[in-house]
Amino acid sequence: MLQLDRAYSAVLFDMDGTLLDSRAVLERVMTDWAVANEIDPIALLAVSHGRRTIDVVRDHAKAGMDCEAEAIKIEEAEASDVRGIVAIPGAVDLLSRLPPKRWAIVTSAGRDLAARRLEAAGLLVPEVLVTAEDIERGKPDPSGFILAAERLGTKAEECLVFEDAPAGIQAGLNAGSDVIAIGFANPDDAEPVCPLIEDFREIDFRLS
Repeated sequence: MLQLDRAYSAVLFDMDGTLLDSRAVLERVMTDWAVANEIDPIALLAVSHGRRTIDVVRDHAKAGMDCEAEAIKIEEAEASDVRGIVAIPGAVDLLSRLPPKRWAIVTSAGRDLAARRLEAAGLLVPEVLVTAEDIERGKPDPSGFILAAERLGTKAEECLVFEDAPAGIQAGLNAGSDVIAIGFANPDDAEPVCPLIEDFREIDFRLS
């Protein structure tokens, strides 16, 4: 059990891979898109977790490709596929115990997609939900976490962040927050840059 001594004003969660496991959906949809566009699916999946769809598409776009249209197609396919989406162990209990105005979700997914996945996993939709539509730059840029903290009436430096992907972990650190990495966060052979837990049953923290 990881026990944190510091008290936090609020908690900021990533969604995919942190509160819920949607890897099966992401891998199905992105693989299909990659094959259809003659893009290496392994290379694509290696940089897809924790990033906005539009950013991933732009990084792999073929000449003349309409990146925004392709990103919309991908997110529509993801929104219609909720098979295998489950809550991370301990997530339902933790969210039910947090005061509604003391936590938020910061996700690289779009708002509709986020709502569908949270519902599929049996998780609450928070009062503050920062999605891809709310920011100009995706993770590792810290703007999403900074915005969520502002909407909760606090500062990112006073928040605890839970993340799973390297880009998201860096975004939380860039925002000045304490970051806990959960689940399959750390790439193999990489030095951990923050404490690691397997799921939410392995941590104890308090709010100020």
